[in-house]
Amino acid sequence: MTFAKILTELPGPNSVKILEKKDSVARAFGTFVPSIVDYAKGARVWDMDGNVFIDLAGGVGCLNVGHSHPKVVKTIQREVERFTHTDFTVIPYESYIELADRLCKMMPGNDLQRAAFFNSGTEAVENAIKIARKATGKRGIICFDGAFHGRTMLSLSLTSKVNPYKEKMGPFFNDIYRVPYPNPYRWNGTTDPEQVSQEAINSLMNLFITQIPPSEVAALIVEPIQGEAGFITPPKSYLQALQKICNEVGIIFIADEVQTGYGRTGEFLGSDYFQIEPDIITLGKSIAGGLPLSAVIGKKHIMDSAGDGAVGGTFVGNPISCAAGLAVLDIYEEEKLGDKARVIGNQIKNKINDLKEKTPLIGDIRGAGAMIAFELIRDHETLEPADEETLEIIQKCLQKGVILFKAGLYNNVIRFLVPLVISTEELAEALNIIEESVIEITEKYQSDKLIGAER
Repeated sequence: MTFAKILTELPGPNSVKILEKKDSVARAFGTFVPSIVDYAKGARVWDMDGNVFIDLAGGVGCLNVGHSHPKVVKTIQREVERFTHTDFTVIPYESYIELADRLCKMMPGNDLQRAAFFNSGTEAVENAIKIARKATGKRGIICFDGAFHGRTMLSLSLTSKVNPYKEKMGPFFNDIYRVPYPNPYRWNGTTDPEQVSQEAINSLMNLFITQIPPSEVAALIVEPIQGEAGFITPPKSYLQALQKICNEVGIIFIADEVQTGYGRTGEFLGSDYFQIEPDIITLGKSIAGGLPLSAVIGKKHIMDSAGDGAVGGTFVGNPISCAAGLAVLDIYEEEKLGDKARVIGNQIKNKINDLKEKTPLIGDIRGAGAMIAFELIRDHETLEPADEETLEIIQKCLQKGVILFKAGLYNNVIRFLVPLVISTEELAEALNIIEESVIEITEKYQSDKLIGAER
């Protein structure tokens, strides 16, 4: 059985009719797939012309339970008939309280006992920072090279990548301090993970000497695995060392789990994978099966320091989204999605490792669970990014019915954000298409003598 089916040129005629009206949409909202979606199920998407795509992007990591999971759909249908909005601070509802209770019980450690819900990952980050500042009375925030925390102004100030996110968007927030994140593949002088980890820790300690003392730092925020930077995966000892330092000097330790949460790493949280216990955790993306919802979950004394009215918003913690969030937790547990993520990750890694032997384009393969990425380079000594080749591979895959998503500061990383409900057969077909496309692009550029034939 073939899962991906491209029946027309992309876009097909029915999509073209709709896309002719796209001039009314702001150009900032560029689109990758040149088709109009008709419907989607599990890990596949059908467009208006009957073309079928295997979706390895998952709505940029929002669909760990897949497209239109029956349990999520049924929950939404039931709840929307009851009521759609009250604002929780005006009239509370059970789904908000129940979701908060269940998530608090799933957090690492024994002290993460308060939850607040918002609409998006960037809102969760903004509010986590506000709560940390309120709790400590301190101003400084430490973040990292390569970080992505969102696009509203405070979270954008924390985000590292300039183009397309920050160029001509300033001025940005004050009291933001940035240190290197340990990337063994691109660390000057060594590839030894423990040495890289120690040198990165040394950079943080030097920050306390040269820029801001710990006594003036409210919080340190970190992605356990950096998403937009290309799934940069630190040594486990690094995050554990960060937590220890923060605990010793009184800095609130925030883990941004918007992308690493909900089974993506093979554990419910990236924090579980790295065996750390943050003071605050932010969640989003897959929390409600594609509906807008995010969360800030933290220690009781920190979260309660904000006080009535200090954080919130009209639509935060929407009742339909909270109900969907409860359905997602049921699915996660019943379908053992953490276990599935590890199986998916092994299937991807085995295929890409085999592919690496067939092409000089692949440099590094990294990640945890199903959160896997591979970096494309033109030269294994200089690590020159193969950005054009990466884009061409993604486009070739799209024309063959596989939706992929790029990442990396140099736009040369292909990352997998696969719905965790994907079948082994669907994923195998998609990986074969990726292999075929990588080989085709390798042969094209080798013939043009733009990449080396040997590693």
